[in-house]
Amino acid sequence: MGAFLDTPKTDKYNEHGEGNGLKYGVASMQGWRLEMEDAHRAITGLECGLHDWSYFAVFDGHAGALVSAHSSEHLLECIMQTDEFKAEDVINGIHSGFLSLDDKMRTLPEMCDGTDKSGSTAVCAFISPKNIYIANCGDSRAVLCRSGNPIFSTRDHKPVLPSEKERIQKAGGNVHIQRVNGLLAVSRALGDYEYKNVEGRGPCEQLVSPEPEIFVRDRDDEHDEFLVLACDGIWDVMTNEDLCDFIHSRLLITDDLETVTNQVIDTCLYKGSRDNMSIVLITFPGAPKPNPEARKKEAELDMFIERTIRDIVTQEEVKEDFEFMTLLHMLIDRGIPNLPPGGGLPAK
Repeated sequence: MGAFLDTPKTDKYNEHGEGNGLKYGVASMQGWRLEMEDAHRAITGLECGLHDWSYFAVFDGHAGALVSAHSSEHLLECIMQTDEFKAEDVINGIHSGFLSLDDKMRTLPEMCDGTDKSGSTAVCAFISPKNIYIANCGDSRAVLCRSGNPIFSTRDHKPVLPSEKERIQKAGGNVHIQRVNGLLAVSRALGDYEYKNVEGRGPCEQLVSPEPEIFVRDRDDEHDEFLVLACDGIWDVMTNEDLCDFIHSRLLITDDLETVTNQVIDTCLYKGSRDNMSIVLITFPGAPKPNPEARKKEAELDMFIERTIRDIVTQEEVKEDFEFMTLLHMLIDRGIPNLPPGGGLPAK
């Protein structure tokens, strides 16, 4: 889980779509990790009479990609097949769906014979005409931006949280170096069955719990701008405020959501993220729209940076082996004004 490549794999997977008054863009990148273990799902218009509902999810796998891939394919159906969801009890339907999926995956051949020990975080959102239902299990995160500010965020399930640590200890485990038994960095996840074998305890009382934390927000069509679902490869290097500021500023430049999500991932890579990175960006009708003034300022900034770089590399003291990181430090020292909020120089 901790091994890295010599150079990052920067090829991106992209996806976009729209429906139900929403637009979405997806970007993911393997980055420095040896394997790509993230997965996602994005659907506008659900079956079973829920054509005006949409579903989005991000899954961050660890110790393999089986659980994240399987969850991306089957979590939605597991939720929608529950009696609670069919009875329009959405919150309990989501809760039961997570537990059902986790129980079913335990019977996969690779899990039964012990050849696969993978697990995955999961953060998902159901968006109805009136509400946003968000469920989180692990340390992937959802953030809702309204009127330019992050007004809601899920909670990362880390072993050091008092309630999580208490459950782990009651199940006979410990928290060492901020990890479950000194090994696993998340306290809730799908899969990870080697941490879910304590006899006499239910599925939500194990060392690692598959239980989602579920939230409901009323929609505000006038002020809701966008919802972000992303794995910790993004949040490791950007705060909620940073990411909301950055995306808000990019939406003033372009309405191409693939471009915006690609810029987020590239920025995080240059900010130092060493993990797989995946982001789903969903915009609401109240999202910022591109405007000529913002585009003009962006073009002026690009020209200023280019002139500054030309000035630096044409100086006599610059040698042929002049390195890119040296250039970056020189640009930072010059204090370039009007850089993208939340992104800074790495965004450029």
